[in-house]
Amino acid sequence: MHQSPMLGPAWAMALCDARSRRLERIACPMPPLAAGQLRLRVHTCGVCRTDLHLVDAELPGTVLPRIPGHEIVGTVVERGPGAQRFALGARLGVPWLHGTCQGCQRCNAGHENLCEHAQFTGWTVDGGYAEYAVAHEDYAFEIPRNYSDEQAAPLLCAGLIGYRALRFLPAAQVLGLYGFGAAGHLIAQVALAQGRLVYAFTRPGDEAAQELARSLGVHWAGDSSQAPPTPMDGAILFAPAGELVPGALQHVAPAGTVVCAGIHMSDIPSFPYRWLWMERCIRSVANLTRRDGEEFFAFAAGHALTLHTTGYPLARANDALDDLRAGRITGAAVLHCT
Repeated sequence: MHQSPMLGPAWAMALCDARSRRLERIACPMPPLAAGQLRLRVHTCGVCRTDLHLVDAELPGTVLPRIPGHEIVGTVVERGPGAQRFALGARLGVPWLHGTCQGCQRCNAGHENLCEHAQFTGWTVDGGYAEYAVAHEDYAFEIPRNYSDEQAAPLLCAGLIGYRALRFLPAAQVLGLYGFGAAGHLIAQVALAQGRLVYAFTRPGDEAAQELARSLGVHWAGDSSQAPPTPMDGAILFAPAGELVPGALQHVAPAGTVVCAGIHMSDIPSFPYRWLWMERCIRSVANLTRRDGEEFFAFAAGHALTLHTTGYPLARANDALDDLRAGRITGAAVLHCT
């Protein structure tokens, strides 16, 4: 085991009481590392809507206390037995997928994101709202040098999950993005670089998000109650609002697909079958695979993606979550944990 001599007492922000909807400052234990594990000094951690679902008790099976956060950027300060993939001091990103069994039928079929034994950073294991975090070397990624710690954090989920959702629409030349926050403003840039026509749908009255969308080059921006200029080949819903699905279906052309990209979504209301007819499709996206990460970070390294971020100190994690819940964040929120 290789260890930095400077490790000492540390702290984190954790959900301790599911009824409180508030994080509390707690001591962060640092037990010995298992085989293949890495301990990282956390520099930044993105604030994701999934963290909000956890704090708001909308994710089942959460064991408390739990440290949220799955968009972790940090440097390796300690390596567990057999961990050799990354050197001490390497700057890495830790995503939502913490680990899988690597031996079940789904893992062997290339669907490790659906592994029944998967562990998830910031949900089933502690995450990055902390000074230190633990990751497995097989599920961490090197961060491209052209992104700062604050810029890199949203790439670990907003970018990765958005990229996986986009992969399900390979032929969609006219693309709609519902919810123009952290994921929307990143994936719009990916789709534009691929030569697609992109429409951005925001909350009604969210002029800041619409202006951000236009500044990034989207072809149209409006609110989710409006019709796009032309029918779309596909749409991705980053907003966790099930009531948006029927509207998106009505604006998708025959054979088009509506992709629901969130881990949690409110119920989808009933709608006439004719809105789904003509081989339209609704599908969900669950988690991510390491292949998604490798492809997306290769893309990010070769393209100067613009990250619109708002930084908060770790001690103000509750403020960041409140701002996200109230729709006061344009782009992505990022905690500074160093």
